[in-house]
Amino acid sequence: MKIHKILISQPQPADIETSPYRKLVEVHNLDLTFYKFFDVVGITATEFRKSRIHPSEYTAVIFNSKHAVDHFFRLAKELRENISEEMKYFCTTEAIAFYLQNYIQYRKRKIFFGNQFFADLIEVMSKHRDEKFLFPCSDEKQTEYTKMLDKAKFKYKKAPMYRSVPKDLTQFNLSEFDMIAVFSPIGVRALIQNFPHFKENPVPIAAFGSTTHSALHAAGLKPTIAAPTKTSPSMAMAIENYILGRGQETTISTKSSSTRSRTAKTTTSSSTTSKRPKSVITNKAKYKQLMEAKKAKAAERKAERLRKKELEALANAAQ
Repeated sequence: MKIHKILISQPQPADIETSPYRKLVEVHNLDLTFYKFFDVVGITATEFRKSRIHPSEYTAVIFNSKHAVDHFFRLAKELRENISEEMKYFCTTEAIAFYLQNYIQYRKRKIFFGNQFFADLIEVMSKHRDEKFLFPCSDEKQTEYTKMLDKAKFKYKKAPMYRSVPKDLTQFNLSEFDMIAVFSPIGVRALIQNFPHFKENPVPIAAFGSTTHSALHAAGLKPTIAAPTKTSPSMAMAIENYILGRGQETTISTKSSSTRSRTAKTTTSSSTTSKRPKSVITNKAKYKQLMEAKKAKAAERKAERLRKKELEALANAAQ
């Protein structure tokens, strides 16, 4: 089947020229329609009070999305919770860690992040087992993440702070599209809710993430394109590989076998070696100064070594 028009269940990039989808448009001449399938609505302060959770009572926060960041600080303000400057923040990605600068000033060694998957963050968190973690999240089940936190035996509290609400998608005629790309279980739910007869004549589906795949299978649907994979870490690359006729690989789980083994070792032995947790540096000018200072010191050491060699050579010649 030839693919030309694709409905992508995400907001349109601010600049398509710098987005991963640029190549699909320019090289493969695809017609991409962007539309987010759901809205994120914050839980009210009155609702949240019923949970009897007080963010100020925790020493660390786990963020797996920018929505979680927004609603954590929103509720903290509405509830007049005083968030300590000593609070530690653990983010699944560097992008989420950088997003924190919208609410707090960076303090070295207070913000940590993983590479991409939640399992990577578990590995980072293992060096901070004495912390009391708060996990802001949506009101949907977070079984994949909570299972990993439970298995690693962290002291944490799940705190629903927002919910996802499916949008009205009936403005779209799905028969006009050659493919639909979905990125989350709520996206799948919005699709089925708006088009209950979709299964009878389904459009090929590209699905990102293991939880999205599970939601599709639960709805009786099978994804045509699966991402992320080793050769297709992004949705754009997965679609391009499909268009080029390259075979589909097994989807990389958010807890791959190699990551699982590292995490297991980390949680069972305090002597296990792992990568040092990364701290965020946002002041580029300061970072540049530090790098220049390091280079200057290195140059001084090199000059000192050369000077000593010259002195030794002169002493030998004198003898």
